[in-house]
Amino acid sequence: MRHSTFFVKSYGCQMNVYDSKKIISILENKGLKKNKDLENADLVVFNTCNIRDKAAHKLYSDIGRLNKYKKEKTIAVVGCVAQAENSEMFNKNKSIDIVLGPQSYHLLPQMIDDLKKNPKQINTEFIVNEKFDYLTEQKRKQGVSSYITIQEGCDKFCSFCVVPYTRGPEYSRPLKSLINEINILTDKGAKEIVLLGQNVNAYNTSYNGRKINIADLIEEISNNKKINRIRYTTSHPTNMSDDLINLHSTNKKLMPFLHLPVQSGSSNILRKMNRKYDTDYYLKIIERLKTVNPKIEISSDFIIGYPGETDSDFKKTLNLVDEIKFTQSYSFIYSPRPGTKSAVEKDETSLQIKKERLTILQERLKEIQFEFNKSFCGKSTDVLIENQSVSNPEYFFGRTPFMQSVYIKSQKMNPGEVKNVNISTCNHKNLYASY
Repeated sequence: MRHSTFFVKSYGCQMNVYDSKKIISILENKGLKKNKDLENADLVVFNTCNIRDKAAHKLYSDIGRLNKYKKEKTIAVVGCVAQAENSEMFNKNKSIDIVLGPQSYHLLPQMIDDLKKNPKQINTEFIVNEKFDYLTEQKRKQGVSSYITIQEGCDKFCSFCVVPYTRGPEYSRPLKSLINEINILTDKGAKEIVLLGQNVNAYNTSYNGRKINIADLIEEISNNKKINRIRYTTSHPTNMSDDLINLHSTNKKLMPFLHLPVQSGSSNILRKMNRKYDTDYYLKIIERLKTVNPKIEISSDFIIGYPGETDSDFKKTLNLVDEIKFTQSYSFIYSPRPGTKSAVEKDETSLQIKKERLTILQERLKEIQFEFNKSFCGKSTDVLIENQSVSNPEYFFGRTPFMQSVYIKSQKMNPGEVKNVNISTCNHKNLYASY
């Protein structure tokens, strides 16, 4: 069939969102036009995440709803689910035409053309360096806050995680490629750069015979005068080097907010997870960060109900939460992923108990986040204005240095500006102000 329009749907992490923007640029370069309605698009691309089982189920559910339109469209499944399930996807749902792993997005236009010769196309090879060579060009307008992947893959092999199998080993992009892409982003209006990676602080490359780590990269990016803010996510505790920690004191463009997943407050569970650190190690990192920058705030990830987690283990997680007071966090019930070590471990904890633990944890995290937000009420803070609210044009949206969402009632604000505003009220999610 002839393809003239496309629709891209992303599941999961910010890296998928970043990749989807690149896929959109690739398809637009091919001459296709983006359609806001997936039912009316000739080509539908599902960019998938395989971290949790729920995401894979949602994918097949979404494809099922498209089946009645099948004769009129091509369905491509790309990303981590495609990598993990490979050709088996064709057996699970015969509506799927293209299966493409996360390192081969640049091959999508050719695979679309090759459907004329072979109605089922698949590529799940690890060719990450080629991917970024093809995906650097940016023709689309960029946001005030723009993401850029600097590192992919993982060598940690946590017992619950599929990333080493779906994204491959750790790979760091060349410095010159990153600086070129960042220059393109800032020329198109980006004021904040968010560095992405599965283990973003494991970034490690060389340039002109000199080793370059993430601290060096951040310093280099800071030389761009158009950039006001720099962030990086997601970090692994074992890659928090001294120079990176110290940078949170010396680099004024690096925001005082760090997402550092701990997963559990129990050293016993951390050992089972193969996280390669214990609770004391994690606490010492936080102590060092707070020493160099007392204003820094921490967010985290938590997995609840990991096989073997006892009431005592869960209590230790709550104790860690109370000690560090994470200002933002993500928490989930453990989801076994096929092929991982933990998927075959004995799990005697009922789903009901896991749900109860998750509720307790999330309520405590919500309380802490609300307490943190309330500390801003009646005070002023800097906010990077990102856009005007679509749902309520009287408000403009921005973020504080600590990643808090702020809605500002104002007649006129310019995206990209940093405004000092007075916070009038808040809830656990957002701050509100007038200007």
